[in-house]
Amino acid sequence: MPARDPLAIVREYHDQTKHQFNRFARSLGYLDWATQPDPFRSFDGCRRVDLVGPLRAAASFTPEGAASWRDVSYDELFDPASLRPPIPPGLPAVSVFLRYSLGLSAWKEAGLSRWALRVNPSSGNLHPTEGYIVCGPGLAGEAAGVFHYAPDVHALDQRCVFGAELWAAASARLPEGSFLAALTSVHWREAWKYGERAFRYCQHDIGHAVAAMRMAAALMGWSCAILPGWPSARLAALMGVDRDADFDGAEPEEPACLMLVAPASHARTGDWRGLADPSLADVAAHGTWTGRASRLSADRVQWDVIDAAAEASRDIGREGEMVAVSQPAARANTLAPPRDTTISAAALLLQRRSAQSMDGATAIGLDGFAALLRRLLPGAGPPFDALPWTPRIHLALFVHRVDGLQPGLYALPRTEAGLVALREAFRQDYAWVRPPGIPEDVPLFLLDHADCRRIARQLSCAQDIAADGCFSLGMLAEFDAALAEGGPAAYPHLFWEAGAIGQSLYLEAEAAGLRGTGIGCFFDDGVHQLLGITDHRLQSLYHFTVGGPIDDPRLTTLPGYPWEDFGLS
Repeated sequence: MPARDPLAIVREYHDQTKHQFNRFARSLGYLDWATQPDPFRSFDGCRRVDLVGPLRAAASFTPEGAASWRDVSYDELFDPASLRPPIPPGLPAVSVFLRYSLGLSAWKEAGLSRWALRVNPSSGNLHPTEGYIVCGPGLAGEAAGVFHYAPDVHALDQRCVFGAELWAAASARLPEGSFLAALTSVHWREAWKYGERAFRYCQHDIGHAVAAMRMAAALMGWSCAILPGWPSARLAALMGVDRDADFDGAEPEEPACLMLVAPASHARTGDWRGLADPSLADVAAHGTWTGRASRLSADRVQWDVIDAAAEASRDIGREGEMVAVSQPAARANTLAPPRDTTISAAALLLQRRSAQSMDGATAIGLDGFAALLRRLLPGAGPPFDALPWTPRIHLALFVHRVDGLQPGLYALPRTEAGLVALREAFRQDYAWVRPPGIPEDVPLFLLDHADCRRIARQLSCAQDIAADGCFSLGMLAEFDAALAEGGPAAYPHLFWEAGAIGQSLYLEAEAAGLRGTGIGCFFDDGVHQLLGITDHRLQSLYHFTVGGPIDDPRLTTLPGYPWEDFGLS
């Protein structure tokens, strides 16, 4: 029997896992607490590298005549003119990078229950994403190698030691002092709760993590971007997640992406040949591996549809070369105006939370709303400069409480091509009016003036939080165009971009004194019907809401780590 077309498998998975008004995507239908996955993976038998001491060392780094990285304001992360001496290369830089991207942000307690929150959010706080570092000698040990990040203790587990000569040859074009960061997904962690739709949520989480890593790099004065064209099989070999003996009986990890983290702005020339070449995977194959992956559950349910989607959407890359990729020109937009108060970037990255409910009363001002939207555009800088492909995600907004703006349904096409795509696919009776008071460089359009709270709630699986915020939104992907340009591998990329937008919304909400929440449960085709979308040119991938949170007084909040007593929390 001939093999099925991977593109057809991806499209079939997407349609099969839509929530409909008359049925939800398949799941177990209950939570089997006996098999709840452990949110922290470990590798027994590895050398452990402490990152707490290096973080303390980084905290004391204050360049002569310049502000410490801990004093950098959140708005400065987006200002190219606010150049400052970066944290020097070394283990302290690696520690800061991981602490402010994948580390724990807090612990919550309610009665006898206790659970951790992280800088990078996750659907259901299940955290399928695992992080790895690949670095040269001197950064995390005497030899180059692969390290798994253990966020529960803020440490690295050394999985592999490279041969010095092989590493030197394969990494010759890496910028001095730089290192590589990789992400993988444990699908079972999400499937335990969400069933077949879990593959989507794992990709959202990758996007959130990529954005969190880019923001952490900006805090350090470093750059960070996905390296395109890496074959998934090569990435699996580099991370060691294809080593059956090391994962015997343990839940597998699916490779996602590889990122270059460099101490200075690394110019994008479009020529990625030889830069972190896939031959690094050959270096790993000849390295010395240690450690055995821990099992996360006593048992697990096999979801063949997830495995099929993962296999079909793997990046096959181009053997022996990197793919030349350059980001298309984004809209030219100005910096958001400075805030009346300075917000510490380091503090903001750690304070991000997901609101569980909203008060239904808080409003956001028009200027603040416009500034928030401006930060979601591809040309706004981090985190979107970490994504090396054509921006394909646009927003349909349900505006409930924005002072100076009519309640109603709005559109924010994030590119000029997106404006054309939305106008062609949406209902033809929409107004497409530029609302007064919105800056010219913020492409917001009023489609229909109406009270959208009821429909926003209904489309987000009847969740009140979609109606009780200042606004909620749906993220629409140029689905057909992305798959035509990038093939099946573009499918997860769409969710990564949506996740990056979600991470920006989280941070912007916190900076505005509000709170955000990602919404993965929504009625896909219900959104399409509302907007008049009749085909797959546009598809809804992610919902989000921003507003005034209601805190639960039953919960106690504790620091992410017991040693956070030196001003980094």
